[in-house]
Amino acid sequence: MQDGKLYGLPLELTNWAIYLNREIFRDAGLNPDTDYPRTWQDMVEISEQVVERDEGRIVRRGFDFRYSDYLIGIVPMVRQLGGELVSADGTQAIVGESAWLEFLRFFEQWGPVGRNLGSPTYENARSLFNANADEVAMAHSGLYQQGRIKAENPAFYESDDWMVIPYPVFEDAVHDVSSSYYGHYLMVSADTPAHLQDEAWRFVWFLLEHAEDYLEQVNIVQPRRALMESDLFRSIPYSQVFTREMERAEVVYYAEHSAKLQELVREAVESVLYGQATPEKAYVRLRTFAQAILDG
Repeated sequence: MQDGKLYGLPLELTNWAIYLNREIFRDAGLNPDTDYPRTWQDMVEISEQVVERDEGRIVRRGFDFRYSDYLIGIVPMVRQLGGELVSADGTQAIVGESAWLEFLRFFEQWGPVGRNLGSPTYENARSLFNANADEVAMAHSGLYQQGRIKAENPAFYESDDWMVIPYPVFEDAVHDVSSSYYGHYLMVSADTPAHLQDEAWRFVWFLLEHAEDYLEQVNIVQPRRALMESDLFRSIPYSQVFTREMERAEVVYYAEHSAKLQELVREAVESVLYGQATPEKAYVRLRTFAQAILDG
């Protein structure tokens, strides 16, 4: 709704958690039920224990990030440390120097010039997880990942070799936040003839009346209280992990310039990952260019 007018109805509301391969944990000498990472510092140490390399190239990762989705899955790490992408009044960019520097130093140590635990040069961890081919122990994804596991690797889905855990926090976190949630909306173009608009809205409403079918067939959650409280939702493995993660989450930053800010964060992180800039220089560049975008 905006100014009292309806523009769209929510098709889904999605958040992410961490999928974990139990078998790989056990192979690395870890107990998946007790040794899973609670903090980002844990994530580094566990990934170091799990990782396998061939002449420097990683052939098995403990965990790796979704580098294409910084605003959803990575920038919340800054929020944990007390920083912000944009101030509450929308006038200041890259708020909290110490938080951003700690964040960038973390990625400096994560990447090839640091402890060599992962980077954007490797295939997305989420895409590899389903195969259960000893390539990645943990991946960041949504409830929908379960539908993909079931379709691509039924034996793995039916096994007890995977689980879902919460998004870690830094040991010195000042905010306990998970990765951000986001939504998709069904909208009807006002440029189409009135009778077609009417039929389109009827179709939209039809889809939203079948929330359980939608969940069962594509593992996407429509934001309806009855669905979240249904036996079907509760029967999905680890659905309550995602429910609790939603309670810790904040909506992803969205504005007309959000894509540009995400690109600047990507450039900053990758510059320290690959040793092209120090965290201090990357921070100054990020803050300067982000502020220029806000200032127009």
